[in-house]
Amino acid sequence: MAINALGYLGVRSDRLDDWSDFAGRLLGMQKIDRGGKAMAFRMDDRVQRLLVSDEPGETLAFLGFEVEDRDDLEAYAARLDRAGVKVTRGSRELADRRFVGDLIHFADPGGNRVELFHAPMIASDPFVPGRPIDGFMTGPLGMGHAVLHVTDIAVMMPFYRDLLDFHVSDYGLEPYGLYFFHLNQRHHSFAMVGSGKLGFHHFMVEFQNLDDVGQGYDLAGLEEGRLAYTLGRHTNDYMTSFYANSPSGFFVENGWGGRLIDPNTWEPHETHDGPSYWGHERLYLTEEGGRKRLRDMRLDAAARGRRAPPVADCPWLFGELAKRKG
Repeated sequence: MAINALGYLGVRSDRLDDWSDFAGRLLGMQKIDRGGKAMAFRMDDRVQRLLVSDEPGETLAFLGFEVEDRDDLEAYAARLDRAGVKVTRGSRELADRRFVGDLIHFADPGGNRVELFHAPMIASDPFVPGRPIDGFMTGPLGMGHAVLHVTDIAVMMPFYRDLLDFHVSDYGLEPYGLYFFHLNQRHHSFAMVGSGKLGFHHFMVEFQNLDDVGQGYDLAGLEEGRLAYTLGRHTNDYMTSFYANSPSGFFVENGWGGRLIDPNTWEPHETHDGPSYWGHERLYLTEEGGRKRLRDMRLDAAARGRRAPPVADCPWLFGELAKRKG
C-alpha cells in the first residue's frame, strides 16, 4: 500500500481567461477546454494535470495523489475510517471528470480536500505545450509538488506522515517551520509552511530545460506584479526557480534541476541554512515583514560557504546523459 505521486490538483477561480494565459503562455501547459465552467491543462501524456473550475474562492479546490492499485484505495479508506476521518467514495461521474479509474476523497485537519486515485487516463494525442519548451519532469515523479499553509503542525504532521504514509525528507525551524515530504525520488512532492494560517502556498512545476525557466522568468518580468520571488536556488532540493503570482493569489514555482533521492536509504533531518542559497528575494514582502530576515539568512549561508553540490553530481543529469548515450 503506497501513495506514489502528486497526480493532479484543482483550483477554484472565476478568472478563467487569466488562468488560460497564465498556465498556457507563462507555464507552458497545454490548455484543454472542458466547457464553460471549467478549464483543464496538460503537462505530459496524462489527459489532465491541472483543473480550474469557475467557482468563487480563488484557492485550492483539491489535491489528487496517485496510488498503485485499487486495493490501496480500500486500504487507505479503512485506515482513515478507523481514525475517525470521513471518507467518501467518488462517483463514476466524478472519476470521469478527473479522468481516472476510481477515487476516494476526504478532508485533512486543515479542511483541504484530498483525493486518492488510481488508473489515470492517458491521452491519445501528443502533448502540445503552450509555448516552446522541452517539457516537464513528470512521469513517476508526478506533476510536481504542492505546499500548504498550516496553523498547527502537531495536528497535520501525524495525518500526512502516519495515516497517509508521506515520508519526511527534512525540516527547518527558521525563519519559520518548513516540513517536506517525499513520495518517490523527487525530494518532496508535498510540504507545509508553519505560517500560522490556513490556505494554499504554492505548487511547483519542474521544467526539463533551464532555459525554459529563464524564458518564463523574462515573460513574468514583463507583467506588473507577476513576479513573487526572484530567481534563486533552494538549499534542500537544489531547485533553481522563480515564483510567480497566480491569478488566484497563491504562488507557482517554476523550477529546474531538482534533487532526486533514494527513498529506501534517505534519512530525515533538520536543515539550518534557511530556504535558499541565493536569490528568491520575496518581492511581495516588506523589509520589516520578513524580506530582510530571509535575505540575511542567504547572506549568512554564503559567508559560511554553503552551496549545492556541483551539477555534475546530480543523479538526474547522469540519468539524462546515460539515456542520450544509449
